[in-house]
Amino acid sequence: MSDDPYEPERAIAATGTGATMDLGTGEAVTLEKPPESPGGPRPQEPDPSAAAGTRARSLWSDAWHDLRRNPVFIISALVILFLIVISIRPSLIASGNPLACDLAKAQEGSQPGHPFGFNGQGCDVYTRTVYGARTSVEVGVLATLGVAVLGSVLGGLAGYFGGVGDAVLSRITDVFFAIPVVLGGLVLLSVITSNTVWPVIGFIVLLGWPQISRIARGSVITAKQNDYVQAARALGASHSRLLLRHIAPNAVAPVIVVATIALGTYISLEATLSFLGVGLKPPSVSWGIDISAAAPYVRNAPHALLWPSGALAVTVLAFIMLGDAVRDALDPKLR
Repeated sequence: MSDDPYEPERAIAATGTGATMDLGTGEAVTLEKPPESPGGPRPQEPDPSAAAGTRARSLWSDAWHDLRRNPVFIISALVILFLIVISIRPSLIASGNPLACDLAKAQEGSQPGHPFGFNGQGCDVYTRTVYGARTSVEVGVLATLGVAVLGSVLGGLAGYFGGVGDAVLSRITDVFFAIPVVLGGLVLLSVITSNTVWPVIGFIVLLGWPQISRIARGSVITAKQNDYVQAARALGASHSRLLLRHIAPNAVAPVIVVATIALGTYISLEATLSFLGVGLKPPSVSWGIDISAAAPYVRNAPHALLWPSGALAVTVLAFIMLGDAVRDALDPKLR
């Protein structure tokens, strides 16, 4: 202990290491707040609005919050919205007839009123490119809906009930995964003479559902092991209630992500099959048909190949970018 005389104007404060520290009277701070006078301010009441603002948000609200601030999602969504609009009303930006051709203008370049020039048959490339978006979007959206519904139902039921049905479905999906997509299209669609989009959509659904089925099965198996599902089952909830109210809302996110990315792939697959001559056939208007028709004249008229190919690439890229943005927003591990 120090032999220095005690000075009342100094205070001794203990440090965390056991030493002492001299503080002046004006520097000393009390650890306890002195009691307020009877007329002093009262403790402030908590603000209910602040508590409501900090309320926990759901997975979907958090995902939408992130997507609105993601430039990749905004750009891809605007491109897809534009494609949907011109698919519904192509006459908004293209007033010509995609089937009207003039052989006297075959392979000619850009002209007033025809910014993309003419193809080998003298058809306006700009008009056919705009009208070709309708076929691609129609095939992509309808095929994706069919694949998502069929794959989700089969995979979800197999994952929930398990047993023999799950084992049989797993072996069936293995068989479909072994079929080459393009080769399967050449074999199956070559014997179909219909000139509509439905054979192509049906083929895509037939070979596309196993992928979604595997994703849905794994999600349902994971979701049904959660405590809230076990509690609902213990309370006597039926199978339909467990699937629709408790499991499906928490297992559908991976299916949405995979289906969104696959939509761009299905559009590319339709163009590939049409290019090979087994998908859509003339007089249908499709980017794959136009690319196939322009390929022999690529040296003399490269514009006839460039514009439909560019439109196809931008469309597929937009859907893939949208799927990546949705995946990042719905994946809790990336938060």
